[in-house]
Amino acid sequence: MKPIEVDLWVRGTQFATTHTIDDVPAQADIWTDAEVRRLLTEMLRALEREKNPGGDPPPVTLRGFSWIVSPYETGGVVVHLETQMGTASAGPFQIEQDRLTAMIRRAMQETGAPPSVH
Repeated sequence: MKPIEVDLWVRGTQFATTHTIDDVPAQADIWTDAEVRRLLTEMLRALEREKNPGGDPPPVTLRGFSWIVSPYETGGVVVHLETQMGTASAGPFQIEQDRLTAMIRRAMQETGAPPSVH
């Protein structure tokens, strides 16, 4: 399975880094809601590991952050997450923007988080 690259920027730093996610298929058009939930979870974990290297990341709850799915200039879409800690961006993924947005909304609703894009 090809890893997914996640670009991270931690507030208070002057540089971005790239981490990889290995347990989500890179082929987004076959994703289920569970894989989208795992993508979001792993993006947040990568941000935590960047901020606090060497520690065990705390449990992840899909709330308390803003997100958006946006078109990528050369095709596909990118997922952006923003937290108080910093930002994480992954993609581009070859999937329709509306489809992925709906999948993220469902993943967020399952955790009791507000269903709207911020």
